[in-house]
Amino acid sequence: MKKLSLAFLLSTFSLFGQNDAKTCETLSKMNALLQRVHYQPKPVDDSLSVFVFDGFLDALDSNRNLFTKIEYDKLCKHRLQLDNYILQNNCSFMNEFVAAYTLALNRKKKVLEKIQNEPLDYNSNDSVKFSKKKFAFDLVATDIERVWKKRIRYDILEDISKLSSNLDSLRQNFSTLEKATKIKLFEANLCQVNSILETKDRIESELQNTFLNLFCTYFDPHSNYFSLAAKSSFMSGLSTSTLSLGLNVGFNEKEEIVVQEIVPGGPAAKTGKFEKDDIILEVSNTKGISYTVSCSSIEKIGELIFLDSNIDIELTVQKKNGAITTVFLRKQVMKATDNVVYSYIAEKESKIGYINIPSFYSNFDGNSVQGCADDVAKEIVKLQKENIKGLVIDLQNNGGGSIEEAIKLAGMFIDIGPVSVLVDSKANQTILKDFNRGSVYNGPLVVLINGNSASASEFFAAAIQDYNRGIIVGSTSLGKATMQSILPLDEKNQQDFIKVTIEKFYRITGESHQIKGIIPDILLPVLFDSVIPREISYKTAFKNDVITTKARFSPLPRTYFAQLTALSQTRVQANVRFSEINTANEQINALYNNPKKPTRLVFKDVFDDVHEIDTLWEKVKKIVESESDFTLSNTSYDLENLKFDTFQQESNAYKIKNLKNSPYLEEAIAILHDYTTITK
Repeated sequence: MKKLSLAFLLSTFSLFGQNDAKTCETLSKMNALLQRVHYQPKPVDDSLSVFVFDGFLDALDSNRNLFTKIEYDKLCKHRLQLDNYILQNNCSFMNEFVAAYTLALNRKKKVLEKIQNEPLDYNSNDSVKFSKKKFAFDLVATDIERVWKKRIRYDILEDISKLSSNLDSLRQNFSTLEKATKIKLFEANLCQVNSILETKDRIESELQNTFLNLFCTYFDPHSNYFSLAAKSSFMSGLSTSTLSLGLNVGFNEKEEIVVQEIVPGGPAAKTGKFEKDDIILEVSNTKGISYTVSCSSIEKIGELIFLDSNIDIELTVQKKNGAITTVFLRKQVMKATDNVVYSYIAEKESKIGYINIPSFYSNFDGNSVQGCADDVAKEIVKLQKENIKGLVIDLQNNGGGSIEEAIKLAGMFIDIGPVSVLVDSKANQTILKDFNRGSVYNGPLVVLINGNSASASEFFAAAIQDYNRGIIVGSTSLGKATMQSILPLDEKNQQDFIKVTIEKFYRITGESHQIKGIIPDILLPVLFDSVIPREISYKTAFKNDVITTKARFSPLPRTYFAQLTALSQTRVQANVRFSEINTANEQINALYNNPKKPTRLVFKDVFDDVHEIDTLWEKVKKIVESESDFTLSNTSYDLENLKFDTFQQESNAYKIKNLKNSPYLEEAIAILHDYTTITK
C-alpha cells in the first residue's frame, strides 16, 4: 500500500508541477496589486499563512471525512511556511495539497463503491453528533468505511423523513423508499467524485482558485479573486434586463441546487411545473450538451443556464415527494424584477408613497445615464402627482451596489452639502458632496432597513440620519463601510481580476458604521435578526474607528423625533404580530445557539430530529403570511402601462401580495401619519 501511494504521489507531482510557475506568477501579481492599492495592506507573514492554510483545509474537507489525522499532520508542516513560499516565488507546495486531495478522493470512491451494494443497518446504536464549531481533523484510516456508512445512513434517513410528516406512512413504505434513496445518494456521491477525478486539471484549477481567493480575503472579507467569467457574472448581477428562465436558484444545506423563487410572468412560472425547493438534477441544451448537477462544476452549469447563446434549456427536477420530471424552457427578455426600483401608493388614514430599491444598480457599461437614482426620481414624480402625504424608501435586504448612485440618491433628499467622507490607504480624505441645490422630494420620509441592508444602502441611510432628513426604521444594518473596485492583475492580459477594497467611507460626523451598522431611530422586531451573518462575523473585517473631518453640514432640527419614537414604541408593544415575532425569535435563537444533541441512526430518531422544528416553522410561516392592515395601489401612470404588459401584470400582483404582508411598511405608514397629525 505504501508503494502504491508513493507511486501515485510521484506521478501527481510530475503531472501538476508544470503549473507552479503560473500559480506563483498570479500570486505575485496579486500581492503586488494588494500591497499597492488595498486600503489597509497586510504583510505576507505567519498570520497570513495560518489564515490561508486553515481556510484551505477547511474548504477541502469541511465535513472532516476525507483527510486522516496523519495526512492532515503531514500537511501541517506548511501551516507557518506558506508566506515564505509565496515571497520566495516557490509554489511547489501546491503539489502536495493536490496529491493529498486526489488520494483522499480516490479512497472515498473505493469506499463508496465497496459499501453501495452492502445492506445498511438501521437498528444499531450508532449516532451522529453535530456542532456549531468545526471538528478537529481526527479521522483514523481504519474508521473511514464506518464514517461513510454512518454519513450515508443519516442522509438516507433524513431524505426519507423530509418526504412526509406522517411517520406511520413512511414506515409502511420504508423498504421501497430506502432502496430508491440509497441508489440516488450513492450515484450522486460517486458521480461527484468521478467528475472531479476524470479531468486532469480540474483538481488543480479548483484548489488554485480556492487558495487565491483565501489569499485575498485575508486582507479583508470583501477582497476576492475573479476569473474573467466570474467578473462578467458579478458585473451583470447589477444589470436590469436580461434573457432569463424566470428562476432564481441557490444551494440547500446539502449543496444541491434548488429553486428559491419563481419569477411571476417568466418562462418557468408559465409552465406551472416548478415549486420552491425543487431540486435541479440535470441541465441540458438543444446542442447536445448535458450536465448532471451533482457531477458538474457550478461554473459549467452556470455557463449553460445563463449564457444568452443557450436560448432553449431543459431542466430535470426532483419534487418534494421524490417524483422526477423534465421541463423544457425557452428564455425570454425580462426585466430583472429583483433589481429594479418600483413604487406603490400605501394607504391607511394617510396616503403614503412607497418606493422599493432592491439594489443600487448602475449602468457600468456607460451606454446610458440610467441607474437606480434616476429611476427613483421618476417614481417620486409619479407619486407626487397622487398627492402623497409622506414617503417610505425601502432598503430592506438591499445588499448595496454603486456608491455613485447612493450619492445621487442622497442628493435628492437634501438641499446641498457633504454626504460622506472617503478615506484611502494614505489617510487622504475626500468629502463626497451633493452639489445640486434643491431636492427632488421635501416631504416627510421614512427609510426601512434590516440586517441585510449593506454598503451603499448604509451609505444612503447614514446621510439621511445625519441630516435628520428622515427617520430610519427597522433593525441594525450589516455594518459594511468599505468600497471595492475590480482591477485586472495584468493590464495587457485581462484574464484574472481581484475585487479589492480601496477605500473606507465615514459618516460626515467622522464616525463609522463599520462593524456596528446603522442603528435605526426606531427599532422594530425582525425575524431571524440575531442569526443574520453581519460584518462582525468575519475574521478579517476592519475595526470600527472615528476620524476628525473637515466636512461641514447643517442638520435639520430633530423637533418631532422623540414624539414619533414614543408613539411608535407604544404601538409596537401593543402589536400582536410584533409580539409573535419576539416569541418566535426566542425559539429561533435557542435553536441556532444551543448545542444540538447527538442523533441515533434509527429512523424514528432521525424523523423526530427532522420534524422537531415543524411547529416553529409553521409559526414563522403564519407570521410571514399574515396580511397587514393597509391598502396598496398603483399610480395612475403605472395602471395605464400595466394594461398592455402581461408579464408586468403578474409581477405587479406578486409584489403587492408580498408587500401586503409587511408589518414594517404598516408601521412606517403609521409613523408618517403621526407626523402629519402632530404638525397640523
